[in-house]
Amino acid sequence: METVIMHPKNNEQLSALKAFAKALKVDFETTKSPYHPDFVAKIKTSKKQVKEGKFTTLDPSKSIWENLR
Repeated sequence: METVIMHPKNNEQLSALKAFAKALKVDFETTKSPYHPDFVAKIKTSKKQVKEGKFTTLDPSKSIWENLR
C-alpha cells in the first residue's frame, strides 16, 4: 500500500481532509511542524529573494568591511 502526504495551506483545508478521511474510514495521523510559522515565512521569503537575485555574496578572504564596499 502507498502512503499519501498532503500539505494543507490553511485550517479549512486541514479540516476538510480530516473529514474526508474519517468518512472513508481511512486511518490517519497528524504531526505539527517543529518550526514557528513566522520562521518558516522568513525562510520562504529568503528563498524567493535568492531566486530573484536579491542577495549579497561575501568573499571569505576579505574582511567584513571590505566585503561591504
